[in-house]
Amino acid sequence: MSQTEKRAGLLRRTSSSKKPLKEKVVLMYEDIFAKEEPTKSNPRFWDELFLMKVNLEYLEGKLESLDGDEVLRVKDNINSLFQHCVQALAEEHQIKVVNALQTLCALFRGVHQKNRSATGFDIINMLMGFDKAELRMKELMESLDALLCGDGSQSLKSLCLKLLLCLVTVTDNISQNTILEYVMINSIFEAILQILSDVSSRAQHGYDAVVLLALLVNYRKYESVNPYIVKLSIVDDEPTLDGMGRVIHHALAEYNRQYKEKEEENQGGFFSTLTSMVGSMFIADADEKLSVQTNEAILLALYEAVHLNRNFITVLAQSHPEIDIATTPAVPVPASPLTPLGTTPPSLDMMNNPELPLDPNLQTSNLLITFLKYSSIVMQDTKDEHRLNSARLCLIILTCIAEDQYADAFLHDDNMNFRVNLHRMPMRHRKKAADKSNPSRPLVCAVLDLMVEFIVTHMMKEFPMDLYVRCVQIIHKLICYQKKCRVRMHYTWRELWSALINLLKFLLSNETILLSKHNIFQLALQVVNLFNMFITYGDTFLPTPSSYDELYYEIIRMHQVFDNLYCMVLRVSTNAGQWKEPASKVTHALVNVRAIINHFNPKIESYAAVNHISQLSEDQVLEVVRTNYDTLTLKLQDGLDQFERYSEQPREAGFFKELVRSISLNVRKNVSLSTMSQDVLLKEFSSIS
Repeated sequence: MSQTEKRAGLLRRTSSSKKPLKEKVVLMYEDIFAKEEPTKSNPRFWDELFLMKVNLEYLEGKLESLDGDEVLRVKDNINSLFQHCVQALAEEHQIKVVNALQTLCALFRGVHQKNRSATGFDIINMLMGFDKAELRMKELMESLDALLCGDGSQSLKSLCLKLLLCLVTVTDNISQNTILEYVMINSIFEAILQILSDVSSRAQHGYDAVVLLALLVNYRKYESVNPYIVKLSIVDDEPTLDGMGRVIHHALAEYNRQYKEKEEENQGGFFSTLTSMVGSMFIADADEKLSVQTNEAILLALYEAVHLNRNFITVLAQSHPEIDIATTPAVPVPASPLTPLGTTPPSLDMMNNPELPLDPNLQTSNLLITFLKYSSIVMQDTKDEHRLNSARLCLIILTCIAEDQYADAFLHDDNMNFRVNLHRMPMRHRKKAADKSNPSRPLVCAVLDLMVEFIVTHMMKEFPMDLYVRCVQIIHKLICYQKKCRVRMHYTWRELWSALINLLKFLLSNETILLSKHNIFQLALQVVNLFNMFITYGDTFLPTPSSYDELYYEIIRMHQVFDNLYCMVLRVSTNAGQWKEPASKVTHALVNVRAIINHFNPKIESYAAVNHISQLSEDQVLEVVRTNYDTLTLKLQDGLDQFERYSEQPREAGFFKELVRSISLNVRKNVSLSTMSQDVLLKEFSSIS
């Protein structure tokens, strides 16, 4: 059957001379779109309609094709169809419930597609009649709540969630979807929590439930009181929070596994490399983009949980065995064949096994480790806006975590050591990541590694200034905690210092290009103040006195970078212009760094001259440093251990509005009820009936 015939609901021709027959359900739809009330000619019309297999394509297409006059003419019949769909949800006959749910989805989508420029009130009026809207939506939400919380079919529950996702995403901007006001009034929050807290239902529906909750939380979140935000912020039920964490964890873990598989495929030897190289000439960089495309919906859910609910922080640290999701076959999910890597729910069996036997040789993991690995993949490539925004969201989540006292406590806990193998960007001047084996360490080391990795690998012409600022802020917040609690971390601080100095060097080398787009002095000030933190308070959190000596060694060794920075900011701050004030702040911040350089350099030169050494070794320089601390004078700088706490509104509001729009479009594209095989559903419920 051709696509045109299928859309029109035509059956195959019985012979070349006869016209194609129409499905009975299509004839019934035509009665609805006629002016007359369909029950006039058939009193049992509505009973019969919901026993018919829904033709989604025809119904949606017909709604989209109506012009203004036709809409007014058939509005009463559309209202009646909506009313009878809602009534059918209470039927004991399961096939009627299935068909009613699918018909409602077609109604929501079809009416919105046709009336993209119409107001929300016009759409409500067309669907259910404005005077009856409150009652109809109350009945609909109560029925969906009952179906989701009841002991009925899992397929039916899945269909309810698909309908809700369809309803939430019918408009590009969910905050312009006026129908959602009724979803706010008639909350299904408790139904979502019940799904997440129950092991069996979470395995079947957890992914859709988490995505639905993340979207509902973002409905008009800046304009009015959103009950889903209020309720999510006070959830303290451990099984529920743990269930939400498990859904997010397994979605991220599945993405990580797929990425690792793809990475291993691409490392299959010379022939594979040659094939990939030649292939890429013709398919551009499609594979590359596929390998790094993120699941933003699940990432948004993680952000909202971390940002809104202090109790969720405990879920991040809950340990469990790290298992290979590949060992269980994935259950087919309703997703487009072209669905990007990582955007489909993980294997149901994985989410259905909260307790697994512990193997002493099995590496322990938790949600935070999985998220850090995920971030290390996402943050590798930020060359287009989509991936840039994904990396930005990862850094915002890490910012919220770094500010939380409880999170900081377990990040720095010496009794909670993990081996975290982050993905590292391939670079010519260093060995592959596989060559570097990470020891078990407190999780803060992995966070710092991730920040250092980003700093080192993104110094490029299209400089992601915003991401760099966030990276340095995260490092600063972690060091503030270490200073405050006198936590001495055995970390390779030299790698961090080296990365920060190279960043300053990059800013200096590209001053003209970068200043045309960014305030580089803001970032330079943050980096210099990190060094000031180490200089002023390093004795309270660096692991050993020799670490403090090494800090001075690095500053002295790379003094040319600091000298050049001082010359540049002095030049800018002494000239009138827009950068005068920010540059002068950097000038003042450099006072102690310059004092160290000016104090020790003459001592080192004198030592070399006295001992007739042309080039001092590191040990010799350190010896000079240790013997000349007493005569060094430094200034006490205020506010180094203070920081501005993260606030979504107003600074991040624009970012989240665009992000939610993007997620909504992607969910709408992937949530297609037609991909849930109607034949399978009807067969299931026919056998029940």
